[in-house]
Amino acid sequence: MDLILLGAPGAGKGTQGALLAERMGVPKIATGDMLRDALRQGTALGQEARRYMDAGELVPDSVVLGLVREALTKPEARTGAIFDGYPRNVAQAESLSGLLDEIGRRIDAIVYIDVPEEVIVRRMSGRRTDPQTGAVYHLEHAPPPAEIAERLVQRPDDQEETVRNRLSVYRQTTAPLVAFYESAGVPVHRVDGTRPIEQVQGEIMELLGQ
Repeated sequence: MDLILLGAPGAGKGTQGALLAERMGVPKIATGDMLRDALRQGTALGQEARRYMDAGELVPDSVVLGLVREALTKPEARTGAIFDGYPRNVAQAESLSGLLDEIGRRIDAIVYIDVPEEVIVRRMSGRRTDPQTGAVYHLEHAPPPAEIAERLVQRPDDQEETVRNRLSVYRQTTAPLVAFYESAGVPVHRVDGTRPIEQVQGEIMELLGQ
């Protein structure tokens, strides 16, 4: 099964994707992770991506698609993959569809993890990181011990203004993918992502018939 996880930043795609990949025995394809691996290993695509990054430019979609192609040709991806954070826009979705057509595959389903924006803002802006240990806490859901509270910091990408900007970009570029795949006849399963991780995972597995 080739499956795409959609949802706003902070909706829980990474967590659910990792659980799904483990339970279904397929890899999770997250282009950010693949890009970091390619850079670290010094592959041809990694070197090409570095040229753009060193120039302060975005890595082109063609390079990202090349990374996806490589991932899909590995033995562990023979029976499917979980796409997390890719595609990010309709143009990437069209390129991915073309790639899958080439290798005789298709997107079997979309899982859209639905979380209201204000909930996401509270989730992300409430996170605090311990610079000494790297541990992450949440002011509301997982408060830190009192003795370390003063040394915790808020990452720049967890600041409320940054979170709201990311959500705005998501609405404009990624949210339209739901309509894109619905119009293509791909089943889109909507899941309430405000519930505990285990409940969300259970519903996803049931919807997918796993």
